[in-house]
Order: sequence, then C-alpha cells, then structure tokens
Amino acid sequence: MDTTILERVCASIVPLDSALLDQARERLNRLTKPIGSLGRLETLAAQYVAMTGELMPPIPASLVVVMAADHGIAAEGVSAYPACVTRQMVQNFLRGGAAITVLARRVGATLWVVDMGVAAELGDPPGLITNKIGPGTKNFRYQPAMTRTQALAAIESGIALAQKAWEQGARLLAIGEMGIGNTTASAAIAAAMTGQPVREVTGHGTGIDAGTWERKVQLIEQALQRHRPDPRDPIDILGKVGGFEIGGLAGVILGAAARRMPVVLDGFITGASALLAVGFNPSCRAYLFASHRSVERGHEVILRHLDLDPLLDLDLRLGEGTGACLAINLIQAAIALYTGMATFDEAGVDGPVDSTMTSSFDS
Repeated sequence: MDTTILERVCASIVPLDSALLDQARERLNRLTKPIGSLGRLETLAAQYVAMTGELMPPIPASLVVVMAADHGIAAEGVSAYPACVTRQMVQNFLRGGAAITVLARRVGATLWVVDMGVAAELGDPPGLITNKIGPGTKNFRYQPAMTRTQALAAIESGIALAQKAWEQGARLLAIGEMGIGNTTASAAIAAAMTGQPVREVTGHGTGIDAGTWERKVQLIEQALQRHRPDPRDPIDILGKVGGFEIGGLAGVILGAAARRMPVVLDGFITGASALLAVGFNPSCRAYLFASHRSVERGHEVILRHLDLDPLLDLDLRLGEGTGACLAINLIQAAIALYTGMATFDEAGVDGPVDSTMTSSFDS
C-alpha cells in the first residue's frame, strides 16, 4: 500500500458541523418535553446530526463489523484459552451461535465477519469476508508483530471495508473483534499511545489469574523496551506490538469518518484501534460513540485519553462488538425521538411559562 491512500483518507475527514449541532439543539428544545428532559438521548441525537450533516436524518441502517486474527504473543500463555479458539469462534459467528450474532439479530443489524489473520484456512463459507494479511502476527516478545507493509495493508483493508459498507447503504457502524491474545497487544498499544504505565492499562483479559497477569505485564514492558515503538507514528506502534484486526478496525474508523459515518466502539480492543485512528487524524474522534465501559482495566484509560463518555456500564468484557451492538438501540431511539416528536407549535401544546422551570412536567 502507498501511504498516499491513508493520507488522502485522513485529509478528507472534516470537523463536525457546529452550525448543524446548534440547529439540532434548537429543535430538541422545541419538542414537546421539558428542555433537556431526555438527557443523553438528546446529546446523542444532536451529535449524530452534526456527524452526518443531515438535519433530519432517517433511522440509520446499522452494520456490525467483527474482525478476527491470531496473535503470536498467545504462545506465551497470556490467555486462559488456547489460540485455536480464534478459529473456532469465527466458525461459531458464521453458524449464528455467538453472543454478537444473537445481539445483531436482536437490533436488526447486518453482521460482517472478517478474517484479517486467523492462523487457519477457513475456506469460503457463507458470510465470511477474507482479508487475511497473514496467518497471525509474530510473537512480539522476540520480534515485531508484523512488517510496516503489513500494518499499512491492514489499515487499507479496513478503509476499503468502510467504503463498501457505505456503498451498500450502511449509515451507522459498530465494530468488534475476536483474537486470542489481543488484549495483550491492545495493552501494548495503549501504553505506547497514552504514555501510561503498562500496569495501568493491562487487565485480566479472558480471566487469567494474578500470576499470569503479572507475567503478561512483564512481557509487554519487555516488548516495549525491546522494540521502542514511536508514539508519534501509529503505523510503527501497530507494526511492532499490534494485531491485524486492530489495524483493520483503525482503518474502518478512518474510512467511516471520511464518509461522515458514525462508528460505535465496543470495549478495550476497539478502543486501542481508536487510539491508532485518532493518532493518524484527531478529527476522526468526533465521529466516535463509546458504547460502554469495559471491566478491562485499560479501557478507562483509553476513554479518558479520547475524552469519550460511555453510554452503558454493564460489567461487560466479552468483546465481539456486544456492547457496541447494544448501543445501536440507544442511538436509533435518540434519532427516532428527535425526528418523530412534534414541536410545541406543531402539537398545539403550550410551552413553559417560565424558562427557568423546564426540567420536568412533574415539577
């Protein structure tokens, strides 16, 4: 991949339309309710309007993109599950038996399952998109996880998928992942991008014990010391300690932002992808919704660094895009309220007699 593709996409990402944001807020204040009484649903609706550039947007067709890849660092025993689970869970996605497939059906979202680097040949089953960069990354304890060329290819793949999603009518993307070992890679990325100590961004992933967690922290610290990824260069960080699915999701974020298409983040791993994307172009941060606050320790650090306020706090730590899928309902509800409710004038309802008494009809 020529870096001009990435540069061109980054250059096409525009800041939010502040005038539309103000117009959306004005409309929300004229709807038949006390001002601000729908809380964060009002904020969601106004943000969505400013993101998309449509003052009266339709309820968006939603697409969940789940990217899967294996990680060489899994050979160090950093997960409670063997590496073969990545392949097995992808097959479970395709059969419809995973949590994300259940939730995607529940919210009426299309699901794309993408092989970015599973360390097995999965064939050509219905529903699988094969964008395999390689059969898993290298073990970054000893060598860079991937080449710079592979890192760029992963990002380019994600950009192309976002474009394809747009062309097929999607207007709201939710992103998720699958990959044994990917919380280790994400912790390394988070430490490199935020400058926080490894211990502050490393969690228990799939449920490892205290001793394994300590080893995980030490492995990440040693890898960062060995490879010294450049915090000013997201491609360097991705290449040295990242994962193919993490890079692909960063590309999805950039490609979607270039199309003014909002992206709903899931948990810790998609947060690491967002760190990389914002590292390429800070303007893409304005096109992100944080679906939930994960139990994974480093997620709170990422949310603070990106200045994102999650919509849900349900003690989730599964990944797959499950939290992002749940948030689709809230975003669609916010848009439905914004576009479907009548204003006071339209409904023939009297407005407040005192502008200081607008918090609740029950007051």
